[in-house]
Amino acid sequence: MKIALSSQGINLDSPIDPRFGRAAYFLFIDSQSENIEVVDNNLNVNAAHGAGIQTAQTVINKGASVVITGNVGPKAYGVLQKSGVDVITGATGTCRESFRHYKEGRLKSAQGPTSVPHSG
Repeated sequence: MKIALSSQGINLDSPIDPRFGRAAYFLFIDSQSENIEVVDNNLNVNAAHGAGIQTAQTVINKGASVVITGNVGPKAYGVLQKSGVDVITGATGTCRESFRHYKEGRLKSAQGPTSVPHSG
């Protein structure tokens, strides 16, 4: 299974990015091998609009089954849910800590979006 974490940096010791659509990077971790692929989300960080939907599509295209982030808006949440991606929000601390908490079963799936859409 592949897990996507919104990240402010390029390694597991980077802080979780509290923004989904405008996260600086995504770390895609294979839950078995723990191999990591880093994806720069720069195109969506500065997008005038649609960042959440575009980022959700990237996560889906990379084959993630789970996304761990701070917050996610309603449009991105809808796209992820429709594609069967488990969305976990409220993550804080480092990516390493969040990944460990996920493996330990300490993180729960979101029941809906946690932020409002941005205008523009």
